[in-house]
Amino acid sequence: MNIALLLSGGVDSAVALHLLYEQGFRPDLYYIKIGMDADDLTCTAEEDIELSEATARRYGLKLEVIDLQKEYWDRVVSYTMEHVKQGLTPNPDVMCNKLIKFGAFEEKVGHAYDRIATGHYARVLTTPRLPEVPLSEAFDLECARPVSLVGGEELTAYHLEAETRWLGTAPDPVKDQTDFLAQLSLAQMDKIMLPIGHLMKDEVRSIALDAKLPPARRKDSQGICFLGKINYSDFVRRFLGEQVGPVIEIETGKKIGEHRGYWFHTIGQRKGLGLGGGPWFVVKKDIDNNILYVSHGYDTLLQYGRSFALAGFHFLTADPWPSEGEFDITFKVRHTDRFRTGKLLRTHGEYRVTGEDMIQGLAPGQFGVVYDASSRVCIGSGEISV
Repeated sequence: MNIALLLSGGVDSAVALHLLYEQGFRPDLYYIKIGMDADDLTCTAEEDIELSEATARRYGLKLEVIDLQKEYWDRVVSYTMEHVKQGLTPNPDVMCNKLIKFGAFEEKVGHAYDRIATGHYARVLTTPRLPEVPLSEAFDLECARPVSLVGGEELTAYHLEAETRWLGTAPDPVKDQTDFLAQLSLAQMDKIMLPIGHLMKDEVRSIALDAKLPPARRKDSQGICFLGKINYSDFVRRFLGEQVGPVIEIETGKKIGEHRGYWFHTIGQRKGLGLGGGPWFVVKKDIDNNILYVSHGYDTLLQYGRSFALAGFHFLTADPWPSEGEFDITFKVRHTDRFRTGKLLRTHGEYRVTGEDMIQGLAPGQFGVVYDASSRVCIGSGEISV
């Protein structure tokens, strides 16, 4: 089995390598470089590469740096800026996985490998290939209980030829990253390998410390995709600049402040508004006139919704439902540890989710991610449209 493992310089991918190595594998190691050289708004990746190289040396393996800067900026940055200009809330992390980690990398290098391994917190689950059986029924069959694939388990001919691969949630609800992988194609799902997906974060950290891995004490990165050191507002400002506009209290129509561009703000946002006497929440944006509408107080109903459409719904592995109808689901509307319960109404090729409870801050452009109600298998995702 030919495995490529993507190292990031962080603890998660380092432990993924450690687990594979302990199971007898010697994956080829790659670091994907996407930050632009000599650019003060992007990470030079020097520390990431140094830690990745140190991790590779720990196991006597070589690290190759793959330059995907142009692809990242042509694909992910263009997607992000186009959504922001439309007043939508993009998710660069989702598109980075689809278009770069498992997209451009596949085009350049990954096509030569049977599996591409990463340090994501999610699990690969399998059922026998039963194309005529709905997922909800298949996971109830004694012979088709979901099996978490770790290391050598997935190297048998049975797994490769006789089973269907699904994306399952991680046991750590805080770290679960199925929402970041919910736009992968079927071909990408067939190659993905997730060695740490069955572990809790504290278990991963403990393994790294016990094994004395170079990034064992490194903090988790925060930010845009691989560009963890970038401030999102600075990143957007570089492309769209600033344009001062009014902040209006939606109930009274009174101007209570100013903002520097609607593109810096998202529906449901509370922090970073610079308004006194809060809390204030962004509840609406007038794109044509560059107006930000806010509402005051924790309990204002204007910041809540219960139903939303999913545009361009994408199935990860297969369509588990009949063509029309209403189905029990769980879902996420942002990267969070909370799975909400609700219904998915499917009619005439359109998809609408209705939650059992009110949802705060539904942001058009973000991805709504849908899961099977009982098994928590990730079915797919679409862009929120309210």
